[in-house]
Amino acid sequence: MRSASEPAGFTQEGRGIAARVEDFVRSEIFPYEHDGRRDAHGPTDALVTEMRDRARARGLLTPHVRPDGRHVSHADTALILRAAGLSPLGPPALNVAAPDEGNMFLLGRTASDEQKARFLAPLLSGQARSAFLMTEPAADGGAGSDPSMLKTTARRDGNHWVIDGRKAFITGMVGAGVGIVMARGEEGATMFLVDLPMDGIRVERVLETIDSSMPGGHAIVLLDGVRVPADQMLGNPGEGFKYAQIRLAPARLTHCMRWHGAATRAQEIATAYAVRRQAFGKPLIDHEGVGFMLADNLIDLKQAELMIDWCAGVLDSGAPGTAESSMAKVAVSDALFRVADRCVQAMGGGGVTGDTIVEQVFRETRAFRIYDGPTEVHKWSLAKRIKRDALGTSHA
Repeated sequence: MRSASEPAGFTQEGRGIAARVEDFVRSEIFPYEHDGRRDAHGPTDALVTEMRDRARARGLLTPHVRPDGRHVSHADTALILRAAGLSPLGPPALNVAAPDEGNMFLLGRTASDEQKARFLAPLLSGQARSAFLMTEPAADGGAGSDPSMLKTTARRDGNHWVIDGRKAFITGMVGAGVGIVMARGEEGATMFLVDLPMDGIRVERVLETIDSSMPGGHAIVLLDGVRVPADQMLGNPGEGFKYAQIRLAPARLTHCMRWHGAATRAQEIATAYAVRRQAFGKPLIDHEGVGFMLADNLIDLKQAELMIDWCAGVLDSGAPGTAESSMAKVAVSDALFRVADRCVQAMGGGGVTGDTIVEQVFRETRAFRIYDGPTEVHKWSLAKRIKRDALGTSHA
């Protein structure tokens, strides 16, 4: 029976999957957290493959997508992805990490049957990773938080399109098998599906970033005369921004879900330390300076959880959830960063070492405040909406 505090959107199916995911992550993925098969950017593909084999054996690979390709509700997805996020290795192990999760969602709603068989099926099965090539280098004056600045071009050449440009901060590019490329054609922004690697697409360099949980890192990519068959256009020409919106709000929210799990785990570790560690004649948690930090964390985690579940309910209602996901992203990313920061502080010297995942969670949640739109861009967008609504007109 649903408790009085549990949102109505959760189902027995979702609760059951989430419980199995949590058991899997705690029992089989936690031990991998000190596995040496990783580089500066994240776990190696060999490690990811091994963990995915374990998830597959448990019937938990891509657990939020049913065998017929339908996704569970956003509310149930929140339960499942929070459980997956309890370890930084949980999302890649279960095939629910960014950018793959958002790309699967987009392709499931916009790709043709032929495109789904060729590009989506390998992602759902965990046999391939993907990259979403939209953001461009600031030095080129290209698209970042403002996608209307898109510089990458696509021109027709017979039954092909030829794409030229540069992309930046392309997550998971190294080792990806599927790419979604946004380019500007005659009709406007358009998306194309590409096999990776392929001629004309070259990784110029992989950036050094403070986060280290995503296989393939974040790359600068050159597209030089990339020839894409016309049947690999995603949807219709000029509708790239429309399709980006389909992906945007749900993918933004799944970031919140995964990192909520990570911050919850950091709280568990810091709490265990504070209860066990003695200082000045009593456990650390009995000192208000530490105990109050953990109490504040509990409050922030619950508020973040409620924001996620509220926004998931909006999406499940069929609404686009653009403003709601912006609010959730700002509130949740800021709250989880506070949680991680307090966990580091409560653990003292141990909080800045790699002995636990706490310092990694701190780095990841700091990056989260920028990824999928910096806090300030979301606030600016919300402020424009406030002005428009206050003036009672569709144009501010």
